[in-house]
Amino acid sequence: QVQLVESEGGLVQAGGSLRLSCTVSGRTFASSGIGWFRQAPGKERELVAVANGYYVDSVKGRFTISRDSSKNTVYLQMNSLKPEDTAVYYCAARDGRSWSAQMARTPSNYPYWGQGTQVTVSS
Repeated sequence: QVQLVESEGGLVQAGGSLRLSCTVSGRTFASSGIGWFRQAPGKERELVAVANGYYVDSVKGRFTISRDSSKNTVYLQMNSLKPEDTAVYYCAARDGRSWSAQMARTPSNYPYWGQGTQVTVSS
């Protein structure tokens, strides 16, 4: 059984930092198949980063995704946080090694999801 368990998010002031982790069990996924999404109230779920080093433009230079295979854990280091980063953050995984940005951005391509963790950035 595949499980993705995210660490607790939190409340941080604008300009601050926060690190999320996602521990994966039950299967090994390619780096191109593990990503972080987020969903703000009233908005669609959107991709943030993929473990192969792909980032959406809104977080480039501020967020860093990394992977520790020995711990089956993927991290999302978030620096220079902005109020617009406030959202529920989800870790997600999909099978296969095929890759395209379009494929990565589509939530329905990911059958496995974590429970979500709230990140709130105050101004």
